[in-house]
Amino acid sequence: MTRGEAQQTKVHYKGKDEDFVIFVDDVKSAKDWKTDKTIPLAQVVSAFKIFVTHKHGAQGQMDGASKATLENEFGTTNDEEVIKQILEKGSLQESEAAERQGSKNDSMGSRAAH
Repeated sequence: MTRGEAQQTKVHYKGKDEDFVIFVDDVKSAKDWKTDKTIPLAQVVSAFKIFVTHKHGAQGQMDGASKATLENEFGTTNDEEVIKQILEKGSLQESEAAERQGSKNDSMGSRAAH
């Protein structure tokens, strides 16, 4: 695997006013949680953070969802309750994160500019 390259799994939920995204560890754990609610959420989600994409689907710039946005869409500001709703009603999407770009050897010995 190339450096920086990683599998990324997210759940997209299209709300009335916004699109919401959460990141999960993998598809299997999310599907297992849907059938067995005794599995702790901490073993399913990558982080207890909910993102909005400003009506750009699962793509685009992701910003943290405000409490007001969560309250308007889900009727609660409790992150755990919102994550449960997104997991139950959202669609799973897998993507591969791009390889990191950048210098691999900054010193470059005698080839470096002085």
